[in-house]
Parts: sequence; C-alpha cells; structure tokens
Amino acid sequence: MASPLLFLVLLVPLLLFAVLSFLVRPKPTRIPIKNRHVLISGGSSGIGLSLARLAAASGARVSILARNQARLDEAAESIRLATGVEVASFSADVRDADAVARAVAEAGPVDVLICNHGVFSPGEMVEQDLEETRFMVEVNLMGTFHLIKAALPAMKRKARETGVPASIAIMSSQAGQVGVYGYTAYSASKFGLRGLGEALQQEVIADNIHVSLIFPPDTDTPGFAEEIKLRSELGNIIAGSSGGMKSDDVAEKTLNGIKSATFIVPCNFEGTMLSIATAGLSPQRSSVTALLEVFGAGPMRFLGLCFQWSWYCAIEKYTRKHRGST
Repeated sequence: MASPLLFLVLLVPLLLFAVLSFLVRPKPTRIPIKNRHVLISGGSSGIGLSLARLAAASGARVSILARNQARLDEAAESIRLATGVEVASFSADVRDADAVARAVAEAGPVDVLICNHGVFSPGEMVEQDLEETRFMVEVNLMGTFHLIKAALPAMKRKARETGVPASIAIMSSQAGQVGVYGYTAYSASKFGLRGLGEALQQEVIADNIHVSLIFPPDTDTPGFAEEIKLRSELGNIIAGSSGGMKSDDVAEKTLNGIKSATFIVPCNFEGTMLSIATAGLSPQRSSVTALLEVFGAGPMRFLGLCFQWSWYCAIEKYTRKHRGST
C-alpha cells in the first residue's frame, strides 16, 4: 500500500499541472506553412537561406530580403535547384525604413514574417568604435522594428479576414539571453529583441498573430566564420563554452517552433537550459514546459551560477596573465 507521503509527492505535480493548464497563455495553436507567404530577411545566406529552402520545400510561397541583389539572385537560384520552387527576392537595407516598406509592399501581404537579419562585430566596449555599436543596434534592433512595422498592418487584416493564424518570428541569439564577454553591443541589441517580442505578443494576440523568439548558439554561417577571426582570446574562451550548430539544423528548429507558435525557441541543450533559467514573465503555451520551468528554475539558477563562476575565473586568470596581478 502506497504511503501518504508518496501519494502527496505524486499528487502535487498533478495538481500543479492542472493549474498550469488553466494558466498558460496564449493557448496552444498551430501555424500552417504550406501555401502561406513566408518572408525572410537575411535570406541570402546562412540561417536565412536554410530557412528559405526549408519553407519552400514545405510548400510555402517564399520571399527573401537582403541588401545585396547579386547574393539574393544566387540564393534564389540555389533554392530553385534544391527544391524546384521559385522564390521572390527583394533588395533593401533594414536600416532604411522607407526601403523596407517599399519591399514589403511589393512582396504582398505576409503570413509568416521571419526577422532573421543580423550583424555582429566583437569587441570590448571601451575599445569598440561607437559607429560599430550604432550599426549593430540599427541593424539588429531597429531593422526588426522597421520590418515588423511595414508588414504588420496587412498581416492583421489578412489574419482577421481568413481566420488563419499568422506568425512573426524574431531571430535573437543565446547572447540575447545571457551577456557574454566582448558582446556588449551585440547582446544589448539582442536582449532588446526579447522586450520587443514580449510586448508585441500582447499587442497582436487579439489579431491571431503569434510571436516566436529564436535563440540559436554559435552557428556555422559565413558571418560566424568572420566572427571567429575577430573575437579576442578571452572572448573565444567564454563564448566557446556553448556548442555550435549547423544552419540547416537551426532552420529546422526554427520552423518547428514557428509551426507550434512557441514563444521561446531554443535550438540545443544549452539553449533549453537557458530558456528555463530565463523564462521570467515570458508567454508560455505548453503546460509541460511550464511545469519544467517551475521545477527547473531553482536548479537552473544554481547551474547558471556555476557557469558565471567559471567565466569570472577565466577572466581573472587571463587578467593576471596579460596585465599582471593588482
């Protein structure tokens, strides 16, 4: 016969799960991709190109947007060869709100908007030129505002008219969940995307539009190859503590997260731990994930302190070696 203590241990999670099933918001939904218009910024290379190829193969009508028309043409041709699907391409600098608005208007109403563009230049704040900092913030943060602002009115109208849920996906970074040495400006721009996404979800939920924030780790892309060359020795020690991924794998995780309308989309095991540790007041659709967050928050905080300890030890060791002890 089971003891009262064992019964209580089993009962509490079940009762909590029942409560969480009532509390989680927004409610679970599915975002169809087939025969929908998917617009992807930063779609000429890396994760964006992988996403465009995957969406096209899934039956979507795909538009890609980036600055360089020649690279867009190459990307469109590679997608056609891989999938047999023609995609539309639009050249615009996301820092230019008017250019973005024109491109989005030409592309037509969007069902799934993937704000995938981004730039990164590593460097300590004291050494980094303010123009570099401004460039990252304008591309990563303001560029996302420009894209959403341009696409949102038509997205709202179409979602209301059709009754089919739409999606806005925002590509952040694990450096948008935790600050990393040498990523001061980049982390600031990526942390800003989380605030944008959380507030935006409240504003658009009544229009049947669902926001997803994607948090990939270091990803094997042309941009990352350049990043590695520029990162400092200490930056590589700390940033390299998280495992890397291939762009195709990140794209698959991203598209699956969009389809399930998941708000926080981690891409690997470390990302899942970070998503639990930093859940805060973010929306949550899954009762199971909510239960993991409730029970995992404390242990994840302890694990986070262990990571911080190792990082600060690395900083102290590096400082003693290169600057001398003080």
